[in-house]
Amino acid sequence: MNAEPLQSQQPAAPLPVREGGPGTVSVAEFRRAAGCFATGITVVTTVADGVDHAMTANAFTSVSLDPLLVLVCVEKTTRFHAAILASGRWAVSVLAESAKEAAAWFATRGRPLEGQLNRFPHDRGPHTGAAILRDSMASMECRTHAVYDGGDHSIVVGEVLAVRAMNPQTSPLLYFRGGYHTLGRAT
Repeated sequence: MNAEPLQSQQPAAPLPVREGGPGTVSVAEFRRAAGCFATGITVVTTVADGVDHAMTANAFTSVSLDPLLVLVCVEKTTRFHAAILASGRWAVSVLAESAKEAAAWFATRGRPLEGQLNRFPHDRGPHTGAAILRDSMASMECRTHAVYDGGDHSIVVGEVLAVRAMNPQTSPLLYFRGGYHTLGRAT
């Protein structure tokens, strides 16, 4: 797996400044600007009607310490969206730098549901029944607390039921400027 190390780089060309009201920013300009924010990578899983569902997400963050809440943003047109809403229970695996293959696989649209987890060692969370990837840095099991409209995504807020720090000494896999990166060394 060749993830590029995140190092000091020459700045990209400046983004164009636009005058005017809302709606004048193109999707490409927005993606370029948002891509400057480095994020961690997670795989979010759930089980709906006995079927495993999974997706790669970098739109994940902690929300509150009292109560313990996190959120993940899920695109409304995906099959994962229907599954997480129907299930109401889900798990988050925080990916280590060695997990680029898992990140890419679970980001692949239209992959078969049956057997999709077979390539990646995992355990079932005792609170959710959802798959938790064994090579993750950490995991969280959640129960849906609230769902908010977020345009073409839903913002799914989860109450954290359990956490595990499985490989906390490893370095994270990051997403930056449209690609996978690590903290200074290639994987």
